Amino acid sequence: MLLEDLNVILKVAEFRNITAAAESLDMRTATASAAIKRVERALGVELFIRTTRHLRLSVAGEKYIPNCEQALQLLNFAKQNVKEDLDVIDGELRISVPSDLGRNLILPWLDEFIHEHAGVSVKLHISDSNIDFYRDPVDIALRYGTPNDANLYGFKICKVPRVICATTEYLKNNGLPQHPNDLTTHNGLLYQLHDIIHDVWEFDHNEKSIKVKVQSNRASNDAELVRRWCVNGKGIATKSSLDMSNDLLNDKVVPILKEFAPKPTELWLICPSRQTITPAVRLLREHFRIKCAEVFAQLINKGVLTQENIK
Repeated sequence: MLLEDLNVILKVAEFRNITAAAESLDMRTATASAAIKRVERALGVELFIRTTRHLRLSVAGEKYIPNCEQALQLLNFAKQNVKEDLDVIDGELRISVPSDLGRNLILPWLDEFIHEHAGVSVKLHISDSNIDFYRDPVDIALRYGTPNDANLYGFKICKVPRVICATTEYLKNNGLPQHPNDLTTHNGLLYQLHDIIHDVWEFDHNEKSIKVKVQSNRASNDAELVRRWCVNGKGIATKSSLDMSNDLLNDKVVPILKEFAPKPTELWLICPSRQTITPAVRLLREHFRIKCAEVFAQLINKGVLTQENIK
């Protein structure tokens, strides 16, 4: 009995749908169906009751699946322990990353990581939306914001200061804001997630919070597009300092309202289970931490951030 076939069985039991299970495993439906038949033939029982519209576990399946899951977990733990003892770093990393950060920073960082660890391969999923680990074909996700699902395993990469920025040309034509309230007369470049437009920007100043609702003629659910608008002089943006780092360091945009700190965020690496925390994932987590620290050091040297911003 093949271990790959048992993984198919567990996915089908999870999704209650062969097609959905096949998609999550990146295989054809016919291949998944063949795996089910092989396991059932080896056991001499049917694990699933299938009709034209529905699929459910049989009595035998309800008894078999939990034991199968425990057995595969033990095998995975044993495999990971052996690799850790031998310092073996390999396997496929199926990772989801945010659009702007992913394309402009994570992509070259992953190239470095693969170059250092030739046994590792990557499948990259770029999206700003929340990840559903039971539906999306990914094993780990890099996301801004603190995870709020207690069932997930999260590793904080770093605190990420936000910056308010624009091009010098835009500021020359529209004036330099001296206070967050001045933003109401400017064009804000807005980010939209789950049909919610983030048009209220929050600042901290002298331990007080300042909230400003900005006007805009541009909004997008793609964070990279917001960055491009900003670099093209279409307005003012509030963005992750990591997302804007290359543009800030190359003077394509300049930070404004530096004495009024936009509310910071955090960068987290999220895993759905302990089984996905492989030696490669642990090394990747540390790789991301080092690379983020390098970017922040450059921004501090440039005068964009201070040491206090990243504590």
